[in-house]
Amino acid sequence: MTRAELIHQIRVKRSFLCVGLDTDLTKIPEHLLDHEDPIFAFNKAIIEATEDLCVAYKPNIAFYESYGVKGWEALQKTWAALPKNCFSIADAKRGDIGNTSKMYASAFFDDVNSGMSFDSITIAPYMGQDSVTPFLDFKDKWAIVLALTSNPGSLDFQNFKNATGKQLFEEVLDKVNTWGSDEQIMYVVGATRGEGFVKIREHAPTHFLLVPGVGAQGGSLEDVCKYGMNKDCGLLVNSTRGIIYASNGRDFAERAREEAQLLQKQMEAELLRYGVIG
Repeated sequence: MTRAELIHQIRVKRSFLCVGLDTDLTKIPEHLLDHEDPIFAFNKAIIEATEDLCVAYKPNIAFYESYGVKGWEALQKTWAALPKNCFSIADAKRGDIGNTSKMYASAFFDDVNSGMSFDSITIAPYMGQDSVTPFLDFKDKWAIVLALTSNPGSLDFQNFKNATGKQLFEEVLDKVNTWGSDEQIMYVVGATRGEGFVKIREHAPTHFLLVPGVGAQGGSLEDVCKYGMNKDCGLLVNSTRGIIYASNGRDFAERAREEAQLLQKQMEAELLRYGVIG
């Protein structure tokens, strides 16, 4: 999916919602465990219930890899079931030397080899340019680079200042910006960062930001929009637990839709507030 196509979907659906598919067999409704592939059965129902309300889906790859071959097969089927008008994110947080990154890119982008062709993948940039650029060699694919996350341990490194007072996450933004354009690169910024989005936008004014942490993790959608939205929206706000685990009963898909619809309506109001839609 190109940048223009993503912006079009945001305006058509009046939403910038990304639904996380962190599917855990210990949390899904018990009746689904009788299915041949309970992970896929759960995901399929969630997708069908929410696809008109969101613009992206984000399977967290660890939740599939942890189940071995069956988990990987469920991931392949989930990718195939994702609507073509929704942006797909492999939340894998890969980051390794160049030849290894090339293989990771093939695993998630080359459906001939792996059976999957996600639009994007999340990447840890700690190993530098050759850990990121192999993903940019694939046409119309995106690298979503970790920049300023909201987990407690992020303070260990991301806010480190050099002698000039420049923080590490700022250096990451400036350096990664030289490797590709806002047609190829997005950044991960945690919703709990609030006014930190101001600093992010100083370095990446036009890039899309993938924003986890709204809802269950305490991030404010209003603050994210106030400090992070640009003229094209420029945001993909992820919600996982608040939507997919809204119920663990037989009404799980209906409840997921209700929660997604609540967020979509809030997002529509923000898009109207900042003039992205009319």
